[in-house]
Amino acid sequence: MQDHRRLHVYQTARELALEVYAVAKALPPEERFDLSRQIKRAAVSVGSNIAEGCGRATGRDLCAFLDVALGSARELEFQLDFAARASLAPAETVNPALETTR
Repeated sequence: MQDHRRLHVYQTARELALEVYAVAKALPPEERFDLSRQIKRAAVSVGSNIAEGCGRATGRDLCAFLDVALGSARELEFQLDFAARASLAPAETVNPALETTR
C-alpha cells in the first residue's frame, strides 16, 4: 500500500479532473447532461482508480486499477477530442485537458 497523494500521476489526474470540469461548464446547454456527465465521470474515474489501486494490498491489484485508470483516460481523450472537433467548447478550454490526457 502506498500514499497515492505523493504520486505525480495522481496529482496530474486531480488537475485533469479540474480542467475537465471547466470544459463541462463551457459545453452548450444541450450537451450539459450527456457529454458533460460522461467527461466528468471519466475524469473522476482516472484519479479514483489510481487512489483505489494504491489502497490495495498487492502490486497485481494496483496494476489492475492503474489499467482501468488508463482506460478511462483514453476514453476521456476521445470525448475531449470529439468536443473540440465538433466545436462544442472553446479550444482554449478543451486543449489543456486534452494535452493532460496524453
